[in-house]
Amino acid sequence: MQSIVLFIIVFGILVFIHELGHYLLAKRAGILVREFAIGFGPKLVSIRRGETAYTLRMLPLGGYVMMAGYEDDDDIRSGMLVSVELNHNGEITHIDTTQEVQLNNALPIEVREFDLVDDLYLEGRVQGQEESERFAITETALVTKENGVAVQIAPRHRRFNHAKVGDKMLTNFAGPFNNFILAIILFMALAFIQGGAPPTLNSTPIVGDILPNSPAQAAQIQSGDEIIAIDGQTANTIQAVSDAISTHPDEMITLDVQRGNDRQTLQVTPEQVETPSGEMIGQIGIVYARENGFFAKVSYGFTQTWDVIKQLVGAFTGLFTGRLGIEQLGGPVAVFQVTDTVVQTSGLIGLLSLAAGLSANLGFVNLIPIPGLDGGKLLLNIIEIIKGKPISEEREMMITMVGALFLIGLMIVVTWNDIQNFF
Repeated sequence: MQSIVLFIIVFGILVFIHELGHYLLAKRAGILVREFAIGFGPKLVSIRRGETAYTLRMLPLGGYVMMAGYEDDDDIRSGMLVSVELNHNGEITHIDTTQEVQLNNALPIEVREFDLVDDLYLEGRVQGQEESERFAITETALVTKENGVAVQIAPRHRRFNHAKVGDKMLTNFAGPFNNFILAIILFMALAFIQGGAPPTLNSTPIVGDILPNSPAQAAQIQSGDEIIAIDGQTANTIQAVSDAISTHPDEMITLDVQRGNDRQTLQVTPEQVETPSGEMIGQIGIVYARENGFFAKVSYGFTQTWDVIKQLVGAFTGLFTGRLGIEQLGGPVAVFQVTDTVVQTSGLIGLLSLAAGLSANLGFVNLIPIPGLDGGKLLLNIIEIIKGKPISEEREMMITMVGALFLIGLMIVVTWNDIQNFF
């Protein structure tokens, strides 16, 4: 149960940070955001603040920011009888198409003409009068639709699909960007919490811990020793030391180490170990010291995030080259299994590391140029720049629908993989 709760919390935070990027950049561009949702399906909680509804939904498998645009269909028709509410300037602030909402000082009107996008007006005959009258509509006016839901109108300049292409690109990219920033921050935090950043292959080979009953312990290698040469050859990086040791299984080698102000020469025989590929290599049983400088801790956030992205790029290209099969893809169940294992074995440190990796993963996956993902939307934005005009709304909707069907099919495949692996 604890693992399930932690999985929902971690994934929910990652989704929240992702959608927050879209939300903030949309608001900055003046785009009307109708809903900021975490989860899918039926609403559990909904709070309206200003022009946006903030909702928590039942299925914690994602989220979305609903912006005004393609989904805005007029529920008003010529000849319809509506009730309107006017402000002190005589402008319409609320239009009720249901005749079931009690508006203050409601004015019944038979609609003849209207424009909720550009000129913002409604013209019609007020009951009891013979001549038509034209009313201006405020930019924030509400329309109560037939389902009883009041929706704010979206003038053209407040719609996502009519925003400047630069604003659309920034809004689409902001979600993945936020995930990358979160990954960087979490990896940095890990470095500070653990007292330093894990060393890289190019780090100075300073001994941290000695494994018990290891060749290093037998050779009296000590924590803090800096390895400077092996068999007389300079070895000033972890890569150089590892290469030299691994190529001498069961063969005595000479290590020159710097211990404080003294330089010492030690003899050690690497233990022969078989790798998963069947290769025999040498190991002496040391763990290299963490890099505890401030710059090393900060830079670890960037380098580790970049390493995760490079691994994801390799996996993604492997799917197209045939090096990896689609059966190796995992979905939410696989993520939960990993979360459960991490919680049981590594505690908070492992959970933070997992969250950082998942955040980078979420950012990368969303940038894949598949319609329906942020990367697909960015691709359409680039096409718009090249063509000098946006793709027609009908064609864009069709492309997005194809992408959505592909993603649904992919989700079915990875869920099936999860079920087979889980059971």
